[in-house]
Amino acid sequence: MDPELEAFLPLFPPADLDDPVTARKNFADLAAKLPPPDTTGLVIEDRTVPADPDVPVRIYRPNEARGALVSLHGGGFVMGDLNTEHPWATRLAGLSGAVVISVGYRLAPEHPFPAALDDAYAVLAWTAEHAAELGISPDRIAVGGHSAGGGLAAAVALRARDQQGPPLCYQLLSQPELDDRQETWSQRNFTDTPWMNRSKVTASWRHYLGSAPATPYAAPARATDLSGLPPAYIATAELCPNRDEDIAYGLRLLQAGVSVELHQWSGTFHGSQAILSAEVSQRQIAELGAVLRRALAD
Repeated sequence: MDPELEAFLPLFPPADLDDPVTARKNFADLAAKLPPPDTTGLVIEDRTVPADPDVPVRIYRPNEARGALVSLHGGGFVMGDLNTEHPWATRLAGLSGAVVISVGYRLAPEHPFPAALDDAYAVLAWTAEHAAELGISPDRIAVGGHSAGGGLAAAVALRARDQQGPPLCYQLLSQPELDDRQETWSQRNFTDTPWMNRSKVTASWRHYLGSAPATPYAAPARATDLSGLPPAYIATAELCPNRDEDIAYGLRLLQAGVSVELHQWSGTFHGSQAILSAEVSQRQIAELGAVLRRALAD
């Protein structure tokens, strides 16, 4: 493990999702400890997207943005909200120059699949319909997220393709949660890794799926056809249970004719970019911003 990251391990709460209420509090407390982001040059607005039910969003608008990212927070489908995502959404908007639309999707287990996906897809449709109001080009819309949010982003891309929905120009997938089967080497062997381990992933999928069988829209790694999807950036962490399924998904996208940039970050663990003082975290965050900027450029 990167020594700059290892020094902060005692600050991370236990990797446990058996009690969703406690897990949400721990996640919120962890996010609250982050330094406040610099909002200079951004107009930040809370809105509600009409849907069934309505979906809260927080919109981050830099000056002269050309494109937008529908951004889906992490948290194992169980934790997270617009406030926990605020530091990341702010930084991403500032670094990329994109309008970032952070989605407050419904959480499991109270709202199992497909609630979160329906919310995310409703926000994508709304973004495309309101492109002129947002000051963006309708053909410059990307979807992205971290962890469970990355899995949701991949599912949104699949659904938009299958249903001839709003055209997406890119998918930005950071350590995405893609496969409920947990059959890869990293899922089987990473039982004691920081923040995310095998048992936490198992609980995450249990909460998210409820009694429903997994489909490709719930677990995108189950999709048999990945052709026709938008280009992708996939970031993986070395000490993350999701690592191998993410790399495999990237390879399958390439084999389906989809352009992919894949970056495996050595010495990192799931969510370790929250340790902002570490040099590797600074490089990770800067790269996400630069990748999105290039993807949304004319």
